[in-house]
Amino acid sequence: MRMYDVIEKKRDGEELSKEEIRFFINGYTNGDIPDYQVSALMMAVYFQDMTEAERAELTTAMVESGDQIDLSAISGIKVDKHSTGGVGDTTTLILAPLVASVGVPVAKMSGRGLGHTGGTIDKLESVPGFHVGISSDEFVDLVNTNKAAVVGQTGNLTPADKKLYSLRDVTATVNSIPLIASSIMSKKIASGADAIVLDVKTGAGAFMKQYDEAKELAEAMVSIGNRVGRNTMAVISDMSQPLGKAIGNALEVKEAIDTLKGNGPEDLTELCLTLGSQMVLLANKADSLDEARTLLSNNLNNGKAFNQFKLFLESQGGDSSVADNPESLPQAAYKIDLKAKYSGTVSEMVADDIGTAAMMLGAGRATKESKIDLAVGIVLHKKIGDTVTEGNPLLTIYSNQENVEDVKEKLHASITVSEDTVERPQLIYDTVTK
Repeated sequence: MRMYDVIEKKRDGEELSKEEIRFFINGYTNGDIPDYQVSALMMAVYFQDMTEAERAELTTAMVESGDQIDLSAISGIKVDKHSTGGVGDTTTLILAPLVASVGVPVAKMSGRGLGHTGGTIDKLESVPGFHVGISSDEFVDLVNTNKAAVVGQTGNLTPADKKLYSLRDVTATVNSIPLIASSIMSKKIASGADAIVLDVKTGAGAFMKQYDEAKELAEAMVSIGNRVGRNTMAVISDMSQPLGKAIGNALEVKEAIDTLKGNGPEDLTELCLTLGSQMVLLANKADSLDEARTLLSNNLNNGKAFNQFKLFLESQGGDSSVADNPESLPQAAYKIDLKAKYSGTVSEMVADDIGTAAMMLGAGRATKESKIDLAVGIVLHKKIGDTVTEGNPLLTIYSNQENVEDVKEKLHASITVSEDTVERPQLIYDTVTK
């Protein structure tokens, strides 16, 4: 078999066989096929697309290019949740204890952040003592005992994806549905979950800015998951503005605590109940979405979800008293209000730029080597559709530097106040099932 023939076949719009896909993935991973030939194939895929069967085979080949996590020792159906990213997305911190509180095992593999804000592990490390450096056996034991644990990304998972992503990044082939879908799903499948709930974001702060693009990606990933034997569904949700009110590591932990006490922002609470209900249903812990939602809502109100969060922190070395005393989380030296320049209604919030402003404060990494300041960030007081009065605060900046004029300038440019009445954006657009 020659790579030339594989490239030519896809260039002409033909379907690649299982053997041809394995040949190219294995050859590229092993270093036998050069970048320039794989670049040519990626561009052919970009223009010619792939069939559902091709996408599933590509994903499987990428999964099998490296290690796979075996979660079979954990009893019950393991359900994973994946978000395509956004600003202020605190859902994992809430969903892990919330879903675990109704008996669903949550074995979560998470990473650190690069860009707007920290990743899930960065946020959890705002809690004194919390650590993810646990062995595989400890991880399994914790999930079996307490129903929830988080471990750092480890091992040699999907090395083919790492190589392909780096190549796509420099060959203008990142924005290809089959390549995006196989990249995301290969990591989720290699992580060992039995079922997968996808939160696909759309809007100005999302990777997929347009709803039609988000829907296409959601359908592609759901198809792949179900074709390879993982019960998979997707929720398409809004990211035209930050989710919730907090942006920044310790600030988001505090917001998660508030939400688990039943006092969280309306949009964050609703999204967690929507995603959590799907996770509970896929785990066969409820007969319907309504029943699943009732179970979760009850546990937000009766304290079970909150107590599960404290148990989760404690079991991984964290100081669980922060749940009762969030002021013991890292605190910024300065709290600076950003005041509205005009009266009216908030009509637009550029989520990406607000996230960048938080990163300028130190809440996120500009490079992998950057050190995160866990205390800093932004707390919004107004969202799209809210009325504001000139001189009143739009948000509060939490900073360890007194001079934040560049951040304030960035934030003023990111928030538009209009004289017109503006409706709040829809939060949940659609669900996609097999």
